[in-house]
Amino acid sequence: MSELVIEAEGLRKEFRTRRGELRVAVQGLDLAVPAGGVHGFLGPNGSGKTTTIRMLLGLARATAGTMRLFGQPVPRRLPAVVGRVGAVVEMPKFSPNLTGRQNLLLLSRSIGAPDTRVDAAVESVGLTDRDRDRYKSYSLGMKQRLAIAATLLKDPELLILDEPTNGLDPAGIREIRDMIRGLGAAGVTVLLSSHILAEVQQVCSSATIIGNGRLLASGRVEDLVGGDAVHRISVPDAAAARSTLESAGFVVAPDSSGQPEGTLLVEAERPAEVTRALAGAGIWLSELTSMRPDLETVFLQLTAADTLGGHLTAHTGPDGGRS
Repeated sequence: MSELVIEAEGLRKEFRTRRGELRVAVQGLDLAVPAGGVHGFLGPNGSGKTTTIRMLLGLARATAGTMRLFGQPVPRRLPAVVGRVGAVVEMPKFSPNLTGRQNLLLLSRSIGAPDTRVDAAVESVGLTDRDRDRYKSYSLGMKQRLAIAATLLKDPELLILDEPTNGLDPAGIREIRDMIRGLGAAGVTVLLSSHILAEVQQVCSSATIIGNGRLLASGRVEDLVGGDAVHRISVPDAAAARSTLESAGFVVAPDSSGQPEGTLLVEAERPAEVTRALAGAGIWLSELTSMRPDLETVFLQLTAADTLGGHLTAHTGPDGGRS
């Protein structure tokens, strides 16, 4: 079993509104993030993601529950592990008239990090060709990458990113996504908080899904979305195709979604397995469409009986706020 970098058990956060009403932002949440790779923290706006992160970082006090970072109880032992953690919860304040490199040099010297860490951080976030440009000329995506570079100056083992593609255009989203994937591959454990389902599925090896401050599901992404994909096939003789595929060990069912006659649904990890089995019997496909479940499908199933106060995005787009 992998070592857990983040652990939370029974985490709860209550607060009172200005009118004195009691609100619960996080209720009985369990969170387990294994070492290595990118772990998605998925939920709609208002589901408690940012509140949970703030409690982990000692920026908000938990009403109940326990939390540990690298096995150390927080916030009590947070000073002992904070040097191993980098986080971007809000955009840091950089000097607009200084270059990206100058801003990072000031930060590195303030924390006693060697100047060589600036070169490594700039390279990690893909700003090598623009680090000598003034910060005020940066696009929003470049500013976000510089913010992440600032957290990398202390060479953290854990990087916590709260909605890092918030407000970015498609090109900026892709750049941040590729950078996060690279950091995870380099050995940094990344906790990626997001409300964008496709984003999490593309970069994360594991994920925790929450709604209304409660844990809905957690595990490897491939386990959450299920194993074999379902493929819709169209064949001239559905009965013969079904008999052939079932004899080969496939699970086959008629398609009841209103498709034309002669379509079947087949469970298989790879579509090539289906075409090979049919071709061996002299049956040729006229159409094959893969219908692998995704996190959007999983999430909607998990929350079918739940009333969500926030908005969940199944595609890349502008953010409406933080949770």
